[in-house]
Amino acid sequence: MDNKKGTYRRLFRLTMIILITVLVFIGVIIIPISAGMYRNEKLKELQDSGDLFISCLKEEYKADGRINGDNVYSLHAALQKDKKIEAFIYDTDGKCLVSPNDYELSLSSGKFNLEREIKEAEPLSEGMLKKLEKDSYLSLDKNGYAKNEPRLTYGRRFFLKTADNGVPVRMYAVFYGLTTSINSFVLKAVLFYLLFALISLAAAFFILRRKMSRLEKFENDCLRITGKFAKGDFSEKLPTDIDGNISEITQYVNALAADVESSEDTSKTFIANVSHELRTPITTVGGFVDGMLDGTIPKEKRREYLVIVSKEMRRLKILITSMLNMTKFESGIMTPNFKEANITDLVIQTVLMFEKRIEEKNLDVFGLDSERLNVVIDVDLMQQVIYNLVENAVKFVNKDGSLTFRFDKTEEWYEIGIKNTGEGLKEDEIPQVFDRFYKTDSSRGKDTTGLGLGLSISRKIVHLHKGHIVVKSVYGEYTEFIIQLPLEKK
Repeated sequence: MDNKKGTYRRLFRLTMIILITVLVFIGVIIIPISAGMYRNEKLKELQDSGDLFISCLKEEYKADGRINGDNVYSLHAALQKDKKIEAFIYDTDGKCLVSPNDYELSLSSGKFNLEREIKEAEPLSEGMLKKLEKDSYLSLDKNGYAKNEPRLTYGRRFFLKTADNGVPVRMYAVFYGLTTSINSFVLKAVLFYLLFALISLAAAFFILRRKMSRLEKFENDCLRITGKFAKGDFSEKLPTDIDGNISEITQYVNALAADVESSEDTSKTFIANVSHELRTPITTVGGFVDGMLDGTIPKEKRREYLVIVSKEMRRLKILITSMLNMTKFESGIMTPNFKEANITDLVIQTVLMFEKRIEEKNLDVFGLDSERLNVVIDVDLMQQVIYNLVENAVKFVNKDGSLTFRFDKTEEWYEIGIKNTGEGLKEDEIPQVFDRFYKTDSSRGKDTTGLGLGLSISRKIVHLHKGHIVVKSVYGEYTEFIIQLPLEKK
């Protein structure tokens, strides 16, 4: 058995591929979104710091009319030292007035060296100037201040006013922040997500693998056992210790296999019984015919043996007819011809057919003078049922015994009872009397011509009428068969 072709193994591989694809897809979405949110947060911090610096610049200018005082430079240096922000202030023409190159900070004293060497910074670019004329600018700039490294950039146009509300002076401020923290955040996010994805994949792999191994074993067992079923071997049953609807499916398959096994056993028994029943009359007929042909049987006794041959041929005919009827019943092609008939008269006519045998056994007959019952039936089929039951009653009644017939009408049924005194049935024999070819141990010696099909056919005919046939018996006293037919609704 090739496990690589297993359904659950393929499902496991497909599930893992889908899981990996989903994790990659989620990572591709989540990491850029997280990085963008973090970048926007840093841009907002840059904007707040820049707005605070501009506010201080306005206050300084309003107080003494200049923008290069110590307070401005202190804040300017703090931005660069603490927050790694570089601030540039430009005049109306785009000339740089304040830049990180305008001072030197003594790291030991923390004070400015006022005797600094001023280094002139580059003017504001035309592109940035146009952007700031329209609106403030806040973005990640890849082509601005630092050519080799993208910078967080915030630019804004503002106006300076003196205390005497003189003419406002238009100014421009541009602030640049480092992207080192963003790169570090993205790297950490990628590493964290990879760790999360690997742990998730490992957990999913072991959980699914354990589950799939169990299902794979179940699949292999099912394949092996159903292969046995196909070969007629029903010694094993499919496992049902599995979750979900599969458990119910295996139970149904097991029930179906049990039915097939039972049907095969029934078929084998049926063939064996038919073979046995056919062999006896065929052997008898063949032996007598051969005896006549080879002269073993003298001419004066041929008529006697021909009578026996005729009886055996009639027995064969009855057997074949009964088997054909059984086949019709079981295949559902038997179509009854229902009509209203007097079933009491039908019983009386049938009993008269056994008049000679009743007289030979000196039997008392009771109940035939009961009230007539009109029932909707197929007359020919129902007469066959009554004939079988009366024949059995006459055959197995004790000498000087009695036959009792009753015809009743209850709230649900018409009931026809046929009862005979005699040996009766044992408790373990009652459930089997309607089985095909079944004969009780005592009846085998008394009934050498019966085939054991009469009661089985009778039950099928009654069922065809939507009715029931039941048997009551007390061993050593009596046996009664009761036909129950449904009331015809008007």
